[in-house]
Amino acid sequence: MSKHYSPFSKEELIPKEEMLEVKKEKGTLFIGLPKETHFEEKRICLTPDAVSAMTKNGHRIVVETGAGEGANYTDQNYSDAGAKISYSTEEVFGCNLILKIEPPTLAEIEHIKPQSVLVSALQLKTQTKKYFEALANKRITAIAFDYIRDPEGKYPVVQSLSEIAGTASVLIASELMSNQKNGNGLLMGNIGGVPPAKVVILGAGTVGEFAAKSALGLGASVKVFDNSISKLRKLQQFSKSPLFTSTLQPRTLQKALMRCDVVISAIRGKSRAPIVVTEEMVKVMKPGSVIVDVSIDRGGCIETSEVTTHSKPTFEKHGIIHYCVPNIPARYARTATVSISNIFTPFLLHIAEEGGLEQVVRNERVMRSGMYFYHGILTNKSVAEWFDLPFRDINLLIL
Repeated sequence: MSKHYSPFSKEELIPKEEMLEVKKEKGTLFIGLPKETHFEEKRICLTPDAVSAMTKNGHRIVVETGAGEGANYTDQNYSDAGAKISYSTEEVFGCNLILKIEPPTLAEIEHIKPQSVLVSALQLKTQTKKYFEALANKRITAIAFDYIRDPEGKYPVVQSLSEIAGTASVLIASELMSNQKNGNGLLMGNIGGVPPAKVVILGAGTVGEFAAKSALGLGASVKVFDNSISKLRKLQQFSKSPLFTSTLQPRTLQKALMRCDVVISAIRGKSRAPIVVTEEMVKVMKPGSVIVDVSIDRGGCIETSEVTTHSKPTFEKHGIIHYCVPNIPARYARTATVSISNIFTPFLLHIAEEGGLEQVVRNERVMRSGMYFYHGILTNKSVAEWFDLPFRDINLLIL
């Protein structure tokens, strides 16, 4: 008999111990908080309390001088919390992890070190192809906080800012109805013997929900329109006050518009917000009525809406006061800052505990869901299609 030869040695055939992946040790984060340069942007990603929590856990934070002033936080507040105050923009952008509210400009991207991590809003509709090319050239890993989804499938940052926008829209409308703002001189309240102000809300999402809660809380009569019966039903179930709800039927909507004092529009389409209220509908509204178009950042739901700014927030058309500022939460910079900071701080501490962003991205979907660049490779399909750029599936890159 011929001797049988095996391609394996005797040692190779002996069963061996299973080699499990060893969890990385706790990492140290080096975070930069630059001052926002975008027009009328006053928010910052971390409060001094959040910075204190980070520095006490051994992390280094560099804050550009004046970065917190818009939210009424001084350099001294951040210095006392353990951050380094820098007078150099280059030094702040030289950190390994950059936290910003607005996406960086092309000039700011030039200051970012290669292979750094950027966490900011993306605001896809305002971007250009050059922005993504600049990130790719620096091999940056970029996370858009407006894309981050939690384990329940919700967008925590977007939802938080929508809550602020919804509540604020009612407060803004209440202010605009006063005589000082050339309104009808109506009070958004339920005063004995006086008919309550009538508010029409377009959209029963988070903005619409919080607008309805605020208006009802002030004593207004509220009507909510949305084409989602489930959203309307949910809103009615959780409302403690009587609430009129309806699908978007033109005749019913026009009757409501003719009688109302305030319209708050908060319907967001996939690409552009649908025009629900035509110019003809606006013409039949009561003179001095108020429109707050929260969806103006997506083009607006009101045909007569035009983008305005915080410094010049209103204009009048057909006798109706229009408020069409796209970034309402920035009007309440401190509240928005605390809200965003409360979301980011646990994320950052978790990243450090797990040994760094690479480890978290590999094992969890939360950060992966918000990632649109991974070491300079575009990983978001919608961004790729919008700008006609090549992209790769993030799940194939992290294996």
